[in-house]
Amino acid sequence: MAACTPRTHQPVFHSVLADAGLPPRMLEFVNIREHCSFVHMEKPEEATAKALELIKAGIARADLLEAVPTKRVPVKKACLVVGGGIAGLTAAIDLAEEGFQVYLVEKKTTTGGRMAQLDRTFPTDDCSI
Repeated sequence: MAACTPRTHQPVFHSVLADAGLPPRMLEFVNIREHCSFVHMEKPEEATAKALELIKAGIARADLLEAVPTKRVPVKKACLVVGGGIAGLTAAIDLAEEGFQVYLVEKKTTTGGRMAQLDRTFPTDDCSI
């Protein structure tokens, strides 16, 4: 398909492929509006030549497309967070609140990372630990 941005038209063509029983990955999209028309407005002959080359390349890529089977597998809602600093602790809390089993790994004996090395924190002057 040679057209304008895939963002606008790609979902439409994916639904057409689905209706035909074909996987969405069988669509090769060439964006000639943003890649040719817009950038070569002042030189329409060059824009057309470039569009033709992009379309030829798209056809060559499409010739190589093959169906890749999709397999669904069960996923355990668990994750590993490496590092018990502020970012790791925040990520672990956020993930746990989303229902994930979180395994937090820290190489040191205490959590807190660089924060644990500070006596007080700005701007509240609270204890950092």
